[in-house]
Amino acid sequence: MSTALAIAGVTAVLRDLLNDGLINHDISSVLGSSVTVSVQAPDRVVAANAAEASQLNLFMYLVTPNPGWRNEGLPGRDGSGRTRLSNPPLALDLHYLLSAYSGADLHAEILLGYAMQLLHETPVLTRAAIRAALVPSPPVGNTLPPALRALADAGLAEQLELIKITPVMQTNEELSKFWTATQSHLRPSAAYTASVVLIQAQQPARSALPVLARGPRDAQGRETGIAVQPGLEARLPLLTRAEPPAGQTVAGIGDLVALHGQALDGADRRVRLESDVWQVALEIAAEPAQPPDRPVATTAAFSLAGLAAALPVGIYRVTLDATRPDMLNQPRRMSSNRLALTLAPRITNLPQTVARAGDGSATITLQFTPELRSGQHATLVLGSNEVAPLATGATPSSLQFRIPGAAPGSYLARLRVDGIESPIVDMDLSPGDTPHFLNLAVSIT
Repeated sequence: MSTALAIAGVTAVLRDLLNDGLINHDISSVLGSSVTVSVQAPDRVVAANAAEASQLNLFMYLVTPNPGWRNEGLPGRDGSGRTRLSNPPLALDLHYLLSAYSGADLHAEILLGYAMQLLHETPVLTRAAIRAALVPSPPVGNTLPPALRALADAGLAEQLELIKITPVMQTNEELSKFWTATQSHLRPSAAYTASVVLIQAQQPARSALPVLARGPRDAQGRETGIAVQPGLEARLPLLTRAEPPAGQTVAGIGDLVALHGQALDGADRRVRLESDVWQVALEIAAEPAQPPDRPVATTAAFSLAGLAAALPVGIYRVTLDATRPDMLNQPRRMSSNRLALTLAPRITNLPQTVARAGDGSATITLQFTPELRSGQHATLVLGSNEVAPLATGATPSSLQFRIPGAAPGSYLARLRVDGIESPIVDMDLSPGDTPHFLNLAVSIT
C-alpha cells in the first residue's frame, strides 16, 4: 500500500510521462518553441500581463472514494474504539483536467493531440515507470526540491493495484462551471481519472494467533473437526435479562441486580460491567439469586454496594464469566452475551423540608449516589420544572439548587444526570395495586 504522499506521487508520474512524451516526439521542433508541463491551478498558469507560452497543464481538481475498495478491510477498530484491529486502506480516484495553453495559432491543439495520444497509449502506470519518475537513477542528490525527494517514499510502485488512466467525458455545462469557478479563460481540455490510489497507515494492530487444531485428534492423529450437537439448551452462558430490584427498570448504587438466562452455573462466576464512555471495566463476584431456591443454572445476581466512586451514571454492558465443562468435559472459561444495564442516580436525603429566604427563594441541597464525573451534566426536576445547579458548594456527591420566587408546597424531586433520571415511581406492586409515587418530596415552607 501507499502512503499519504501517493496523491502527489501520481501527479508527479503523470507530469513526467507527459514531459518524456513531448521530448520523444520532438514537439519543440514541430512548434518551433520550447514546451513545458505544469501542474498548477488554471488561474495560476498564465501570469497577469504576461505572454502565454506553449505548455500543457495537468490540474487535479477532485478526489473521490473508489467504490470498489471503499469497504475493504473494515472495521479498523474494535467496539470500544480503543484497540486497532487492522489498517484499512483509503481507496481514492483522482480526477484530472489536462489543458493546452499557447499564444500561437494551432499550438494548443497540437499539444493536446500529442498528450491525449500519449495517455491513450499508456492506460496503466507501470511499476517501472513509477520508479523511474519518483526514484531517479542515478540519484540526483539534493538538486531536487524537498517535496519531490519525499515522493520516493510514497510506495506507489509497490501498492497492490496498478493505477489506470481513463478518459472521462465532460458536458459543456460541467466545463463552463469548472472554468467559471477557477476564474480562468477556457482552454482546449480533456478530463481523465487515475484509479485507484491505495493509502494505508502502518500502525501496530492486533494480530490473532493461528489455529492449532480443529477439534480433538483420533487414534491416528487426525483432526476430528468441530462436533455439532443440535439442541434447544444453551451450551454457553446465555443472559436473557438483567433485572434491578423492586420492579425498577434502572439500577442504583446498593442494589442487588438479578440475572436470568441459561447455563449460568459454573465455578468462579464473575460479572463484568463495562462502559466505553467512562472507560470502566469492573469485575464483580456473582452471588446466588434471591430467593436462593431458584435454579443456579438459570439465575445469578451481583451487588452494586460500595461502588459510588467506581461507577458513574450511565449505560453499561453486563457479561457473566464462568468456568464450565465444554463438549469434551474439559473445564474452560466461558463468557456470556452482553446485556445493557442503566445505572441511574439516587437521591439519599429525601424527603426534606426547606424554608424560604427573605427574598422568597429556596435553596435545596441534594445528596446522591453515584458520584458525578467531570463532564457530566446534572439538573433537578422539581415538580415539572427543571433547575440548574449552583456552581458554589458542589461536591461529587452533592449539589445545591436555588429556586427564585419559590411557592410554598410539596414537590416531587428527580435528579437528572446526562438524561438519566432517578426513579420516582414505586414499581414494587402486588396484584391489584395501583402505581404511586415514592416518598421523594421537597416541602418548601
